[in-house]
This record gives sequence, C-alpha cells and structure tokens, in this order.
Amino acid sequence: MHVGEPVGRYVVAIAHATRHDSALQVGASPRGTLAVVKLARAHAVLRGRDFVTPDDVKTVALPALGHRLVVASEQWVRRVSPDQILTRILDDVPAPSVT
Repeated sequence: MHVGEPVGRYVVAIAHATRHDSALQVGASPRGTLAVVKLARAHAVLRGRDFVTPDDVKTVALPALGHRLVVASEQWVRRVSPDQILTRILDDVPAPSVT
C-alpha cells in the first residue's frame, strides 16, 4: 500500500495544525497521525486502490482524531466539539493534488 510523500506530508500538516490551534488544548499525537495513515490505507483498499489519496485522509481524519483532541475551556463552554474544530482544520489545510 503506497502512501506518497505529498499525502504523508498532508497528514503531518493536519496533525501540526491541531497542535497549534488555539481552540484546542491538546492536539493530535504522533500515534494519532499513524492512526490516520493506517485508516486511510484501509479506506483505499476498500475502494480497490493500492495508493492513498487526500480524500482517503479526509474521510478517516474525524474518526481517527476527533476523540484524541481536547477542546480548550473557552470553546468547551461554547459547546464547540472537537469534530467541528477538526472539520475547520481540514478545510484550512491545503490538500495536495494527486495526479
């Protein structure tokens, strides 16, 4: 199962963004990053491919990372969920183009 360098960097960029987002007290760990890659690989296999795309990463990012993030107190009081923050991060982090 091939994970191209651009896709690998994309996963790292997402994890990095969670660690530096002020809405989160705790972002994704290296183990969380590995979970995204493993789940993206499985998603690709289930779609009949031998390579991972950025769309695979986006599809599995919420289930892989959402429960690992800790929302900052101010956001928790406003009832902002980790999934809402992660969705925003996924919209903000540019996905590589895969040709």
